Amino acid sequence: MSKAIEINQIATEISSQISAYSELVQNDVQTAVRKTAQEVRDEIRSNAPVGEKGRYKQSWQASKGTQTSTSSLYVVHSKDRYQLAHLLENGHAKRGGGRVAGKAHIAPAAEKAEEILTAYIQKALN
Repeated sequence: MSKAIEINQIATEISSQISAYSELVQNDVQTAVRKTAQEVRDEIRSNAPVGEKGRYKQSWQASKGTQTSTSSLYVVHSKDRYQLAHLLENGHAKRGGGRVAGKAHIAPAAEKAEEILTAYIQKALN
């Protein structure tokens, strides 16, 4: 839709249109970051080792971090079993000797996050 504007108002109109587009993109990117964090959390949960009660697997969550006009941060972490994360991911030594093999469940999800986020942002901007 077009509207007539005076020649001396062109700069103001361009600035307001860019500002409106910027807000729209910012909201879409923040939504994409939130969805990506939730998908990464779900991916980690689905591939995490399961103990007797499955508490480690269910301890993973995506928490909202700081958000500014130019950045959006979500942290995917194990809320109360964080001490086990690196041991289960990389393996560890046993008390009586020997090793327990690690089960990669965090690294694959982290690598996949970039692809997921890129796809969400491209979909939002098209």
